[in-house]
Amino acid sequence: MTAADRDAAARRQRAQTIALWRWSLIEPAMDDDLTSRQRGQIVRDLAGREHPGSSGRTVSVSRKTIDRWITARRAGGFDALVPSPRQCSPRTDPQVVDLAVGLKKENPARTAAQVRRVLAAQLGWAPSERALQRWFEARELTTRPGGQPPRAYGRFEADRVNEIWTADLMNGPDVGGRACHLAGIIDDNSRFLTGHQFIRRPDAVRFAAVLRAAVASHGIPAWLYTDNGACFADASLQRTCAVLGIKLVHSQPGKPAGRGKIEKVFQTIQQQFLVEVTGDKADPARHPVTSLDELNDLLDHWVREVYHQRPHTETGQAPQARYEAAGRAACPDAAVLREAFCWSAVRLVRKTATVSLEGNEYSVDPFLAGRKVELVFNPFDMTQLTVYWAGRKVGVAVPQVIGRHAHPKAPPDEDPEPVEYTGIDYLALVAGTGRAAAGQRLNLASLAGSDQPPAGDGRPGHQEEEQ
Repeated sequence: MTAADRDAAARRQRAQTIALWRWSLIEPAMDDDLTSRQRGQIVRDLAGREHPGSSGRTVSVSRKTIDRWITARRAGGFDALVPSPRQCSPRTDPQVVDLAVGLKKENPARTAAQVRRVLAAQLGWAPSERALQRWFEARELTTRPGGQPPRAYGRFEADRVNEIWTADLMNGPDVGGRACHLAGIIDDNSRFLTGHQFIRRPDAVRFAAVLRAAVASHGIPAWLYTDNGACFADASLQRTCAVLGIKLVHSQPGKPAGRGKIEKVFQTIQQQFLVEVTGDKADPARHPVTSLDELNDLLDHWVREVYHQRPHTETGQAPQARYEAAGRAACPDAAVLREAFCWSAVRLVRKTATVSLEGNEYSVDPFLAGRKVELVFNPFDMTQLTVYWAGRKVGVAVPQVIGRHAHPKAPPDEDPEPVEYTGIDYLALVAGTGRAAAGQRLNLASLAGSDQPPAGDGRPGHQEEEQ
């Protein structure tokens, strides 16, 4: 028997050993009395554990591979579990592979290109970058550079309508010479958009307007889930949620898990709505939009007629149908809404029974002197302040000096008037004035040269004396 024959016999023996190991591994799932659910549970259990392999090393087998082995055993018996012989032997020395893997493990920040440079400097040659990438991917050195498995997140959905609202902002097109942003609020259970509006500034007061319209139309949610943006971390939103009984929850920085539904809606709006409109940039293939009101009107029609009426791929129901199936939610009174969306500030009352707020001066009841009070006000009208002390309403603050009628964080949202150009070119005027002055100096110089007297001082007596 030649060496090749001995190698072939050894390979056949190893193949038989592997087939026998596969046979014994899937044996618990081959019982004909098992139901599909029971067999699936067994397969998942086998895939979730590590097993001593046929070569003595600990191995893990995926569920897909176990299902394939079960199907092969049913169709062809033991022979179907025998692995096919390899068609070629590896060309790279295993020591080179181990060295490349070791370089990646000791410094996970090294790229395949950098590992190739190190190998070339050490060995005088190196495999290709793609070969190194395949080796790293096979050992999960690219997806898990730290050596720890990634955290698994399961699917989540609220149990009922208005249990969780998720809010976020998205950049919009330039309209009217200014940028805009889309403020969106989605109901987690039904995927119904309770709030959707393009706004000029991504600040707290603009988002509060969108949230107020959503609450007035669709009721009060139990939870409001947002990220850590400035408009969501503002104290005014915390007060609003506290007054309405909403639990405000922020996602952890760097871990946006849970906001996937609103992000998916934004992606849909980008791919199906914004792709059909254009703002300041001329595009004959898109619908031109000249104002923010026109853009919001188009978005409202698209949401009501397209998004809310189309069955959702995850729930299998249209968002509006699923939302309305839960019944109409109770909406808060106008007075409650007005109180909830007011702003507040804590101030110390001076000995003169006055307080200061954003440069304005107000007088309060004298018995509050030396006490801290809460001033509740509309950010767009700071002439009327309600005073609270120890959780009780104790009157209103009388304005004495009003230098600011609106809060600095609540600037007006009106678009600026179109500019009418005067046509005056200041630099051209300056250059023209300079050229005129230079020309006048030249004229004066020429006149002065033509009026010069002859040689001597020009006096007649002097000329006679010389003669």
